[in-house]
Amino acid sequence: MPTGAPLFALAVQVSLALLTLAGLAYSLIALWGARDFVHSWLRQMAAPAATPDVTILKPMKGIDPRMDAGLRSHCLQEYAGQFEILFGVTSLDDPAVVEIERLRAEFPGVDIRLVQCPERLGASGKVSNLVQMLREAKYEHVVINDSDIEVSPSYLTNVMRGFADPQVGLVTAPYIGSAALSGAGLTMWAKLEALGIATDFLPGVLTAKKLEGGISFGLGSTLATTKTAIGKIGGLEMLADDLADDYMLGYRVSLAGYKVQLCGEVVKTTVPAYDFKGFWDHQLRWARTTRDSRKLGYIGLGVTYCLPWAILTMIASGFAIWSFALLSLVLLARVSVALAVGVGVLGDRQVLRDLWLLPLRDFFGLLFWAWSFAGDTVVWRGESFRLKDGRLSRL
Repeated sequence: MPTGAPLFALAVQVSLALLTLAGLAYSLIALWGARDFVHSWLRQMAAPAATPDVTILKPMKGIDPRMDAGLRSHCLQEYAGQFEILFGVTSLDDPAVVEIERLRAEFPGVDIRLVQCPERLGASGKVSNLVQMLREAKYEHVVINDSDIEVSPSYLTNVMRGFADPQVGLVTAPYIGSAALSGAGLTMWAKLEALGIATDFLPGVLTAKKLEGGISFGLGSTLATTKTAIGKIGGLEMLADDLADDYMLGYRVSLAGYKVQLCGEVVKTTVPAYDFKGFWDHQLRWARTTRDSRKLGYIGLGVTYCLPWAILTMIASGFAIWSFALLSLVLLARVSVALAVGVGVLGDRQVLRDLWLLPLRDFFGLLFWAWSFAGDTVVWRGESFRLKDGRLSRL
């Protein structure tokens, strides 16, 4: 019977192997969740669509990369109902105002309005703008998304489908992180960011949906809800100090007794040309935000990185034959999740280009998960904040 150092080495091998098996099980559940999600969306597409009149709320600050394509895509909606687009700026000196005026000239048939939002109601300037914009919204149904979100002409039609069910209080949508096609903007860190969105983030959402029988949170790419639902949660003012305002809006709507629905309409967001520091700051902010939003679920997130655990198991075992077999199974499952969700569900062709980066992406994911417990500061739009229970305070 092994004693001392050999016993410790065996314990390490067994622990790492169990973590790897847990990650493998997670991958299988993610595949199951993806299958169910696709089938559910196909059934919803076959049902009659709801087409209520809609106000689109877009808080603005400066000019984001590739913002023009995103803004224009909202003006090109093929929607049976009426819709208006409200743009909110803190100051009329904001550079975005020029872009909004240009958009109004290009699309005179679209109801576009500019709303000045001078009040600062909390740490989140975005939510402060939304509170003031909502007061000006003409319609009961509202859709909130960021300035760089690019959508298809059927976006409103597909998002609003969820409201055919009167119990639905919020509809949210998956998204692709679109990196530059080539050139200086296509950095290694931008590739890793986009790959994580397609092959790590959404599989986690689909797994949560499968295990919990639905979702109780929102994704910032699309938050479609109603004034009535917002009123029942105490107004958007309740989110003014929340870093994860999108998550918390869905969570509060769920607590108010409504269903939160994940639709199958996929939108695009822009991934900046990150350098290492930008990538680090954004990923750590994301990790700590998730840590505070889903405390229990986040603790278990560490086991989902099955590929790093399998490689560590192989090293700890002295490259035993059984560890190679385990790594082969894990690699098959991990690539299957990346292709099924990233390419199959999201239609993200970047995944095929960057598939070879999966091990590096997953090692970084495990690192950010572990490091997120080491502090409570985040960097957001160049400012440093302290994060406590999901709420921000300036340092």
